Amino acid sequence: MLDPFIHLFTTPGGYYLYDINKNAILRLTEDQYKIIEDTQKSDQDDLTYNKQAIESINHLRELGFLSPKRPKEMYNPISETLKYHLNNKIKMITLQITRQCNLRCKYCVYSGNYENRGHENAKMSFETAKKGIDFLIEHSKDNERIFLAFYGGEPLLEFDFIKKCIEYYEEKGEGKETHITITTNATLLTEEIIDYFQKYGVYLLISLDGPSEVHNKNRIFSHGGKGTFEKVMENMEMIMIKFPDYLKDCVSFNAVLDPENDFSCVNNFFADFDMIKESQLMSTEISDIYSKDQKKASDAYISNLRYEYFKLFLSKVGCLDKKYTSKLIWRYYGKLIDTYTRLEMTKELPDKIHHGGPCIPGVQRLFMDVNGDFYPCERVSETSTQMRIGNVDTGFDVDKVETLLNIGKISEKQCVNCWALRFCNLCAAAADELDKLTMKKKITNCNAVRYSVENLLKDICTLREFGEELNSNIMDVADWKI
Repeated sequence: MLDPFIHLFTTPGGYYLYDINKNAILRLTEDQYKIIEDTQKSDQDDLTYNKQAIESINHLRELGFLSPKRPKEMYNPISETLKYHLNNKIKMITLQITRQCNLRCKYCVYSGNYENRGHENAKMSFETAKKGIDFLIEHSKDNERIFLAFYGGEPLLEFDFIKKCIEYYEEKGEGKETHITITTNATLLTEEIIDYFQKYGVYLLISLDGPSEVHNKNRIFSHGGKGTFEKVMENMEMIMIKFPDYLKDCVSFNAVLDPENDFSCVNNFFADFDMIKESQLMSTEISDIYSKDQKKASDAYISNLRYEYFKLFLSKVGCLDKKYTSKLIWRYYGKLIDTYTRLEMTKELPDKIHHGGPCIPGVQRLFMDVNGDFYPCERVSETSTQMRIGNVDTGFDVDKVETLLNIGKISEKQCVNCWALRFCNLCAAAADELDKLTMKKKITNCNAVRYSVENLLKDICTLREFGEELNSNIMDVADWKI
């Protein structure tokens, strides 16, 4: 049997095959599964299996499934229209208006524990900010909606500067649907600030990691090292009492999940936290990409997290009220649906393809530092020469952008043979060694990506087994009568 480009997996309720060429999942019988599994290990079909199972597999081959075809080259097709996107389709610019911060969060990328710059006193000039806003306006001609974000450091240290930028942005962006977002630690919020933000519909993303014993473990003031939980709660109570509509409509929260903490403790806090009942709650895990010390999740953390996924799945199939599920992991279901919608059946893989990780650098989340230098987003290292993709005065370095867009090229041999290539989320940051991009660093992430993708596919199939309406591109070969 030819070596089919497939991936086999099981769930508690079934046997499955993901066909990479067809980009479709097949549900198999146990016999069908074992035949395919065994023939991957041997050149001879095992004729001891039942005739119907063998015939159904032969029929799959006739329909174009189980093809051995692999792509020949890693190439992102967006490369053909890259200049157009950079000139006309920028969606967002994030301005790093200051590198100062009044906190010293232990997991912060600027804390010294990451391959990035440290905290500095540098600030952005208003002239640089205006150039950045002008750049967004001039390079978003084909977008009706554009986004301006403020980032730090702690951006609210420069509230007067923010006001000048917002008023300039609203004036220059006339005729477009403009949005403004600010990521803040919430310790500097005042009635004056919230009143102004309410006037302009500014969206606030507030960092809040959980109860005081969790939040204060990492999020501490720069002077004295005192935890910030009490100050954040004081300011949130002010907003809840005096600006309840703003809290409901424009404030969301982000919890950074430390795998060394007790997940159930954090989860219980947010479940009982009245202030976020109607607000969006997001969660992110501490990033290891530029970290000098890798964090390992405890068995208890993983177990509690999977239990919350299980409860979420029960709610989706009508067996549990949504109010008993964790808001911390609601976005995972969105990730499942995104993965599922990408299961659009194709005839076969093209000869040229790129794995799914890279966004279009500079288009989705353009980040401009205090000096006016451009980076793909705020999550990459500012000390990396590889990630610096231009400057507000000189524009984009298109060659650099194209290199980042086609990061799969450096691991082409591995990528063209990887069953998870359609769903791989690795971008150039995973290969970044600050002065060069390397295959060696990139492929250290591959096993984790494959593990994550397999879990997504398993969860999609498990949901379907229990009645969730996920039908297209999951074919029940097990029910075929040949």
